[in-house]
Amino acid sequence: MALYKVIGAVALLTLLTHESHSQLDVCGKTRLNTRIVGGQNAPPGNWPWQASLQTSGSHFCGGSLINSQWVVTAANCFLSIPASLTVSLGLQSLQGPNPNGVSRTVTKIIVNPNFDYMIGDNDICLLQLSSPVTFTDFIVPIYLAAPGSTFFSGVSSWVTGFGAIASGVYPPLPVNLMEVNVPIVGNRQCNCDYGVGRITNNMICAGLSAGGKGPCQGDSGSPLVSKQGSRWILGGIVSFGNGCAEPNTPGVYTRVSQYQSWINSQITSSQPGFVTFTSTGTDSDLRISCAGLPPPPTTLPPTTLPPTTLPPTTTTTLPPTTTTTLPTTTVCGITRLNTRIVGGQNAPPGNWPWQASLQTSGGHFCGGSLINSEWVLTAAHCFPSIPASLTVSLGLQSLQGPNPNGVSRTVTKVIVNPNYNAISYDNDICLLQLSSPVTFTDFLVPICLAAPGSTFFSGVSSWVTGFGAIASGVYPPLPVNLMEVNVPIMGNRQCNCDYGVGSITNNMICAGLSAGGKDTCQGDSGGPLVSKQGSRWILGGIVSFGNGCAQPNTPGVYTRVSQYQSWINSQITSSQPGFVTFTSTGTDSDLSISCAGLPPPPTTLPP
Repeated sequence: MALYKVIGAVALLTLLTHESHSQLDVCGKTRLNTRIVGGQNAPPGNWPWQASLQTSGSHFCGGSLINSQWVVTAANCFLSIPASLTVSLGLQSLQGPNPNGVSRTVTKIIVNPNFDYMIGDNDICLLQLSSPVTFTDFIVPIYLAAPGSTFFSGVSSWVTGFGAIASGVYPPLPVNLMEVNVPIVGNRQCNCDYGVGRITNNMICAGLSAGGKGPCQGDSGSPLVSKQGSRWILGGIVSFGNGCAEPNTPGVYTRVSQYQSWINSQITSSQPGFVTFTSTGTDSDLRISCAGLPPPPTTLPPTTLPPTTLPPTTTTTLPPTTTTTLPTTTVCGITRLNTRIVGGQNAPPGNWPWQASLQTSGGHFCGGSLINSEWVLTAAHCFPSIPASLTVSLGLQSLQGPNPNGVSRTVTKVIVNPNYNAISYDNDICLLQLSSPVTFTDFLVPICLAAPGSTFFSGVSSWVTGFGAIASGVYPPLPVNLMEVNVPIMGNRQCNCDYGVGSITNNMICAGLSAGGKDTCQGDSGGPLVSKQGSRWILGGIVSFGNGCAQPNTPGVYTRVSQYQSWINSQITSSQPGFVTFTSTGTDSDLSISCAGLPPPPTTLPP
C-alpha cells in the first residue's frame, strides 16, 4: 500500500512557504462532497481526511488527517505498538486501484497520558507521519472542534470508516470506504443508556435510539464530523460501543473539543485548525432524567491534560528458547481445585489453571490457554500486529492486586495460522512460545485439546473464562477478577441460520443461549471454551467473534480446536500437547435444523 505522489517543484515550494495559511484555507472543505445525506458507499473525495492505519498491509483502525504531517486517532488502537505502522490517505477501498492514495510510515506515536483503557476515557492518540503529504481534492485535513463547542442532541453527524458492516461481518473485498449519518445523542441520555457515570465529559455520543446505524469493528479511531457553513468539523473519534449499532446504546466517541491544549502542546509547528462548533436553540438533553443522574450543569467543566510523548518503538530480536519433556498428556485438563458442574460469575482460585492473560505494556488485551509447559494457544485476531513487548501471565486470579500463584513469561515466538482470514475469522488460531517452561502446580495446569473426530452436539455444557468486559464496553471494576460463564454448545447449522448461511465454517464452533445474556465480550478473545469428559477438561474452542456481547440469537463463535492437531504438532516438535477425542452421546438435534439456503445435513462431519 506504499503509494507516493510526486510533488512538482513549484507546488512543493508553495507548500513549504505557505503551509500554515494553505492549511487553514483548505481544512474541512471538500470540493467533491456537497451531500447532506447519502448511501452507505462513500463516493471518492467525500471524506478526504479519512486515514487507514495499517500494519503488515492490513487495516486495523481509522484516523483523521489534521495537518500535512499529523493524524489523530484513538488510543485504544495502540494497546500494543506494532513493529511496523503505515498510514494511508486518499483511499477509496482497501484493495484495488486507489489513484488518489498516498501512504506514509509513522515516526512518532503519542498516546494521551490520561488514557484509561478500562473505561475508554481520554481515548485519543496522535501519529506523526514520516513526511508531509500534499493537499489535493482527495487529501484534505479536517478542522477540529475547539473548546466551548456545543453539539446539541439531534445535530447531524457523519461517521466514516473501513470497518465491519455488522458485528463480526466485514464487507466483501475490496472493502470500500463507508459512510453513515447519525444524530448526536446528549451525554445525559447516553449516561442513562450506558449506566450513570459511564459517560464522561471527555466523550460524545451519536446514534439512533432504534439502532441500525453506527461504527463497528475496524472503525476505531475514525472521524465523527458535522458541517458548519461550508466546513466540516471533527467533533468525535470512534471509541467504543455496545456491540455495533444496538438499540438504545449509541456509539461513544472521544470529544475532540477537550484536547486543543494537549494537541497543540505536541504539534509545535503548523498547528491544526480549531473552530468552535455552535448549536442553535436549546439542548433537549437538558430535560433528560433517570435514576442516579444529577441535575443538568449550567456549564461543562474544562479539562486540562498534561502532555506526554511515548519513547520510540524498537524492534527486539527474541532469544532462542529451550524445550521441555514434562509429560503433558498425564496432567492436562485435570483440576484438583475445580469439582464444580455449575457456578457463579467469579471463578474461584485454581478453577481454570490453564487460563492465560496476554499483556503488553502491563495491560491485558487477550486471553489464551496453556497447552504444555512452554506453549499457549490463542486467537490469531489478537495479533493484527506483533507488539514490541508481549508477556503471558498464568495462574492469575485478578489483573491487579496479589496473585501468589501467578507466573509470567515473555514470548519468543508468535505463530499465526497461515490460513487465517482477517475478514471472515476463519482459521483464527495462533501459538505463542514462552521464554522458559513453567512448572505445573494446582494453579498451573495445561488443558487437553479436542482431537480430530471429536463431536460437540448441540446442548453440550461448556464453560468460557476470561478477564474481559462484563457487557459490551463495560469492564468490571478493578482488580478485574477472572470470570466464568456456563453456556451450551450450539450446532453449526443453527449458528449458520443465525449469522447468515456460509458465515460459519467447519473450522468454527458456536456456544450460547438463544435468549442471549451469557457470552464472551471485549478482552476475552483467544480465551478457552472447555467441556468436561470424565475427570478431564477438554478445549473445544478458542474465543473468536460474535455479534456484540450475549445478544439474542447470535451465539459466540469460537475456533474449532479439533481441526488443528496436525498444524499444532507441526509447530511443537517436542512435548506435544495432549489431544483427547471428545464424544457426545445420543443424537445431535442440530441435524434437524433448516433455514433458507442451508444445505441438507451431512451424514458425517468432515475431518
